Amino acid sequence: MYSPRIYLYKITFEEVPYYYYGVHKEKRFDEKYWGSPYTHKWCWDFYIPKKQILEIFDYTDEGWWEAQEVERRLIRPVFNTDKWCLNESCGGIISLEVYRKTGIKNSRKLIEEKRGIFSLTKEELSELGKKGGVIGGKKGGKISGQKTYEQGIGIHGQSKEKMTENGKKGVKIVNSQKWMCLETGYVSTAAGIVSHQKGRRIDTSKSNRKRIS
Repeated sequence: MYSPRIYLYKITFEEVPYYYYGVHKEKRFDEKYWGSPYTHKWCWDFYIPKKQILEIFDYTDEGWWEAQEVERRLIRPVFNTDKWCLNESCGGIISLEVYRKTGIKNSRKLIEEKRGIFSLTKEELSELGKKGGVIGGKKGGKISGQKTYEQGIGIHGQSKEKMTENGKKGVKIVNSQKWMCLETGYVSTAAGIVSHQKGRRIDTSKSNRKRIS
């Protein structure tokens, strides 16, 4: 019998350039585990995922901490900069997409209850915006931008040509794929089919769709 492991892994997909990093602590050796996505779970359901174990760590508290630290180092350079990265958090920081979705939900509640900034008059909001823009925009933007530039991380770690090439390649792959819902005959992209089926409470399993191009 083999002992359970703590390992760092990467999920890729056969049909598209999306990818996902994660760490896992097994309860038993080689148990089935494909990550715990939430925002982009449709991608796991729709495409064929492949898992690659990148590194195995000691099955201890120190090993678990080290695995998470290595995971953060892998995600940090592409977090919120590479649209093909499906990780929605890094070191306790949530992605811009999750922030936007939760922010919209919370904002609606604040509007209804007239709390926070929604309790201010137009004049008060205007004055607050001017002060915040001057202080936050100059200081925060300069520090953050300079740091990523000096370290060569994120978008600063790639040449303009490479970024353009990767973007065109990925968009072309995703947009060129057409799928059909076998219940309604609706044809769209991968995300479009999932949205179509969920909106009509149609089974979204792989057996209920067909790739036609």
